Amino acid sequence: MYSVGKKAAVAFNNKINSKLKNKVLDNYIKLIKKNKRLIIKENNKDIKLAIQKKIKNNLLKRLTIDVKKINVICSGIKNVKRLRDPIDITLKKWKRPNNLLIKRVSIPLGVIGVIFESRPNVASDISCLCFKSGNPVILRGGSEALNSNKILVSLFRKALKINKIDPNYVQLIQKKERNYVNFMLSKMTNYIDVIIPRGGKSLVAKVQKMSKIPTISHLEGICHTYVDHYANLKMAIKIIQNAKLRNTSICGATETILMHKKIVKKFCNPILNQLAANKCKIIGDKYLKKYYKGKIYLASEKDWSTEYLSATVSVKCVNNLEDAIEHINKYGTMHTDSIITKNKKAANKFLKNVKSSIAIHNSSTQFADGGEFGFGGEVGISTNKIPPRGPIGLEQLASYKYEVLGKGQIRK
Repeated sequence: MYSVGKKAAVAFNNKINSKLKNKVLDNYIKLIKKNKRLIIKENNKDIKLAIQKKIKNNLLKRLTIDVKKINVICSGIKNVKRLRDPIDITLKKWKRPNNLLIKRVSIPLGVIGVIFESRPNVASDISCLCFKSGNPVILRGGSEALNSNKILVSLFRKALKINKIDPNYVQLIQKKERNYVNFMLSKMTNYIDVIIPRGGKSLVAKVQKMSKIPTISHLEGICHTYVDHYANLKMAIKIIQNAKLRNTSICGATETILMHKKIVKKFCNPILNQLAANKCKIIGDKYLKKYYKGKIYLASEKDWSTEYLSATVSVKCVNNLEDAIEHINKYGTMHTDSIITKNKKAANKFLKNVKSSIAIHNSSTQFADGGEFGFGGEVGISTNKIPPRGPIGLEQLASYKYEVLGKGQIRK
């Protein structure tokens, strides 16, 4: 592990220009397309082992790489290539009265350690984003995707070698034992600058608890959609259907619906019936129970702070916009929260006052994604109060330094 860290540190000393970075990404796409059969063959090894271990179908689906998924991977690499290199950009410059010129210039974060779970396409996404932002990366993927991760990382390393770049810009820890993760988090402070966990709550909780290295992460995604009394019903039905059920297992899925009491009688049945028809369990408060005619379970205090990650939703009726904001700031996790309303003043108040890292007006919380934001993908999402916040894409993998240019000035 120390050897891996040293190799990453050596790779970091090589500064690569934008043109060469994009050439590497081009070569990577060509290598992936050329080796489609090999990628699928290696992925099939993981699938067979997963079936033997009786892994759930939804996880099996995430794990699978087919021709369609390979095309998606290549499309993601093209998106990263199209983006401007975020490094060595003068963000701001100014001159002091003594004629000192001060520039704030973007720089890489350093060596990044990324611990992620079963989606093997993440290995490709992260490798591309970290490389283009000038950050060597040490990857530790889920053991269930080891063969898939190995082939995708080896092809990236091959693309680096073709361009005579140190292949240790991207390294994969290939050992399955969990003590390697523990070592990475606690013993590699001299080699890794930032740790980013990408996976479920238990993984993130472990990383946050054990890591002696600064982390960029989010623990839970308790996301809300608030239906204001100025909301359009058709829009609310469409948005909530997507926000809750498009993919129930992602951190941007809505877990709690808030409804203004003035529209509960008219809105609750059309909105919730649509969810129930798609086998979504409805958990609501006593006020909702008076008006909703479908099957409903009575909510407890615990439901307002539960991330279901399944076809289950909690519904609370609130007196006004202020109550909705108060509820979100009390029970939310500063991830993603949305308001549905035609009232621009109400929307603006919501956007400015919820503590969320992503606040949305008249759209689905499932847009909480680096690719959807135009970031070329994401390494993860952060709900930290200090930056970076929200999706961590290319620009968010950069820090800055100050360059001060003088002509012999000394301080009095």
